[in-house]
Amino acid sequence: MKTYKAVPRKAMLTSALLAVMAGPAWAQDQATDSTAPSSQTADPTTLDAVQVTGIRASLASSMNLKRDSQGVVDGIVAEDIGKFPDTNLAESLQRISGVSIDRTSSGEGSKVTVRGIGPDFNLVLLNGRQMPASNLGDGGAGLSSSRSFDFANIASESISAVEVYKTVRADNPTGGIGATINVKTLRPLEAEPVISVGLKAVNDTSNDNLPSTLQGKDFTGEMSGIFSQQYADGRFGVMLSGSYQERDSGFNQATVAEGWATFYGNETDDWRVLPQPGQGYADRITNHPGPNDVYARPQNTAYNVNGVQRQRTNGQATLQWKPADNITTTLDYTYVENKVQQQRSELSVWFNYGPGDSTWTNGPIAAPIIYSEDMTNSDVSMGGAQLATKNTMDSLGFNVDWEVNDSLDLSFDFHNSSAESQPDSKYGSAGVLGVAAFVRGTTTVDYSGDLPIINIALPPGGVQASDALVTGSVFQNSYNKSEVQQYQGSGVFRFADYSALDFGVGYAEVKNRSASAIMQRDSWGGVGTPADYDDSIWYADDMAKYFDAFSGHDDPRLTGQFLVFDFDRLIDRAAQVGTAGSPACPTCYYAPTEYTDDIRTTETSKSAYLQYRTTFDWSMPFSVAVGVRYEQTEVESLAMVRVPESITWNSANELNIDYADDRAFVGGKGKYDYVLPNLDLKLDVLENLVLRGSYSRSLGRPGWSKIQSGQTLAGIVRTQGGTGSRGNPGLEPLISDNFDLSLEWYYGESSYASVGFFRKNIKNFISDTIVRENTGELHTPVGGAYWNAALASGLCAGTDGACIRNYIFNNFDGQPGVTATGTNSAGERTGTIVGQPGDPVAGFDITLPANQRSDHLDGWEIALQHLFGQSGFGVAANYTKVKSGLTFDNYSLGDQYPMIGLSDSANVVAFYDKNRWQVRAAYNWRDSFLSGIGGQGPNPNYTDDYGQLDLNISYAATDNLTLSVEAINLTDETMRTYSRHTNMLRYATQTGPRYMFGVRYKF
Repeated sequence: MKTYKAVPRKAMLTSALLAVMAGPAWAQDQATDSTAPSSQTADPTTLDAVQVTGIRASLASSMNLKRDSQGVVDGIVAEDIGKFPDTNLAESLQRISGVSIDRTSSGEGSKVTVRGIGPDFNLVLLNGRQMPASNLGDGGAGLSSSRSFDFANIASESISAVEVYKTVRADNPTGGIGATINVKTLRPLEAEPVISVGLKAVNDTSNDNLPSTLQGKDFTGEMSGIFSQQYADGRFGVMLSGSYQERDSGFNQATVAEGWATFYGNETDDWRVLPQPGQGYADRITNHPGPNDVYARPQNTAYNVNGVQRQRTNGQATLQWKPADNITTTLDYTYVENKVQQQRSELSVWFNYGPGDSTWTNGPIAAPIIYSEDMTNSDVSMGGAQLATKNTMDSLGFNVDWEVNDSLDLSFDFHNSSAESQPDSKYGSAGVLGVAAFVRGTTTVDYSGDLPIINIALPPGGVQASDALVTGSVFQNSYNKSEVQQYQGSGVFRFADYSALDFGVGYAEVKNRSASAIMQRDSWGGVGTPADYDDSIWYADDMAKYFDAFSGHDDPRLTGQFLVFDFDRLIDRAAQVGTAGSPACPTCYYAPTEYTDDIRTTETSKSAYLQYRTTFDWSMPFSVAVGVRYEQTEVESLAMVRVPESITWNSANELNIDYADDRAFVGGKGKYDYVLPNLDLKLDVLENLVLRGSYSRSLGRPGWSKIQSGQTLAGIVRTQGGTGSRGNPGLEPLISDNFDLSLEWYYGESSYASVGFFRKNIKNFISDTIVRENTGELHTPVGGAYWNAALASGLCAGTDGACIRNYIFNNFDGQPGVTATGTNSAGERTGTIVGQPGDPVAGFDITLPANQRSDHLDGWEIALQHLFGQSGFGVAANYTKVKSGLTFDNYSLGDQYPMIGLSDSANVVAFYDKNRWQVRAAYNWRDSFLSGIGGQGPNPNYTDDYGQLDLNISYAATDNLTLSVEAINLTDETMRTYSRHTNMLRYATQTGPRYMFGVRYKF
């Protein structure tokens, strides 16, 4: 199998590309050498060296890739050099049967799920090489765990094809249970010479639906160019490509970001539960959850608006040299830079699980229809955030293909690649500034619609600038870097009977580092007083108008009034204001540069494979490929973690861990090896009818956080305890035995129909187990001597944290661990209460990964591609049905081990391609699926079913000049994520259509 890679230096790429565009000079017009030997008969990784143009030709090439392949392979081939069907590779991949995408908050395709297997277990290759992947998690805060490649980082202009291997071959690297996805870039000796320049103007309508302080430009630009030439009679080739894109967008969300506290209806031993009938305020509860029902109470509910700016730079250089007719050398370099900035304004209400009116759905999953809590001078929270990250990737590779003789081909490939994600702002990767006005009364939320309706009892005039002040803040620096160094040697020996033996060895070292540092000021009762802040810092706005894509946004009950502020100006002022008993803290509003958590993991793999291929010329040609791959992997992890020292109670429902200045390093190791067989059978029943059967064994490696050493505790602790996590370097990988059977009918030119069945028997499935542990000697004030004295007084209920704090400050100020500092705007005493020896030891829910169980996954894939003669019209459609026992049981509150991403999907693409016009309308649909677990314990997060219509129209004004219009999300769809019931919202997201107007000139 031929694999290649890239040439260095970002600056050299840019200057060389611009120089070429300024003065195009054609090389000698040499025919492409399409006689290079293939590593196997009709190997889909060696495409015919023909110029591919137009939608019809692209579909024909994709069909031939599928038809001629060993095993089940689907793919997409560029319509022309520099013109991939979609500007985002993930958006293109979702057109393939069995492939679904995960979208970012801004609606753009990011990662792929294949046949129900989530992104972490699909291996992405670039020209046959394993690529590093880095990210900073949601919102730029947190240690990275994912191995999944983010397709939003790569521009599509230099991509010639994407191949999706759904069955396993011995000669492909391991790591993909769902699929191995190979992204192929242009090679100058394998394509016709070309010089091409493209320009686009982008109008993202989501940017229009934002406060003016968050809006970007109405139109942003993209530019791209490709130069590919051959010299010296086709013995030397040069390819340079580059692209630069700016995109300003936005998204608006309604959220219950902190999740849902979930219980059985008969539970009584947790202070957050509803009172039982006949007790407390139970008479205010309509349709009280039954004793065996599962119900949940929200921690918070919020609306937020977000402005996002992105600048993406891609560059690639490839040099190819044939010193002899039977030797081809390739040197290539790829560079990616993706900068993202985000600004957020938020209106949120927090609940204390206190008394209030509520109405519930019928069980067995009881969800709130109307939920309220009594509040007196509580906080209307109006936070702001600044997020800024920079993702870079560069890859240098070298490849030699040597046709030793008519029987033997050899290939050697090396590459060194790295991907890095880091902060790109003085505020770190994520800076969050809390703001509040302590004027909130009874708060009610209606969860029955797609958009939750928040109603807040406010004083006359609502929230005023004169009521607002800064509260708590969090500034975080996160960092992630992944490095891959890989050596591959391969060959093919062809026997006289046209059978062949593939063989190869490989070595790969993957290093992953995740680190973070955090500065948190837990002044949630307020920094100073409202009088310390000039009223001109704030201005009033209304959230309701930013959610017009959701029904209910105009509900008269909706309290949408909030205050927007200048982030920089407010920080400058907050840095000058002290809290009661505490001086001003200028350093509190910048992220620290010294990491407090640092996890470094090295994964070293050695591999070898053999594969024998032959065809029996019976009455029906019968092709067989049988192979085996041996894989040995060693894992070593070293982690620096913070050492917890004490717990301080800072506000009514929030405690914080205090850490020692010293940090500890801990380490761990793991090792595993597996033999991975594969068998592919292909029977040509008729000239146009193909029957396939495959068996293979594949492995999927655990996420980085799963195999880390050390334990990390969340800095915020609730009155019921805290949370944390630790990994296990000794985890085994997932092992999947895969079975495929398919029938393909190629009944016309570029037309076919296929149906396939697949089954995956997966063992060693990794899932999180939550264990309640007493971590060290961290004493909590909750349930301690001062707490119990407050309860014994009869003045405070056990659920009234504010009352208990006031009692402790009033009666024990100056005693060990108690320091009162003043009174906030809500009339609550402020200060700190530190857990003392003799107080209870805090309990923590520690999340542990483990190889839990085995189960199966099976499904059907149906695909049709039809061209209506020479009319220019055609249609491509597919449907994938997936079923598995690896689902989440909504009625269980215990540990569970579901498969993330499991869902059905469908695509319909209608197109017209004739003369100078190309028109393509593509509708993609994905059924609801489990997208994650979390939020107040092991709760499911389901993403609702989603369908999107995209449209692309292009017109060739001349043979060289093409004009185009693209529309993404033409029908303005919204996205929604919920927990065990649709009323248990997690995220409801509104974006908007995106339009692109392009011009492309081919010299």
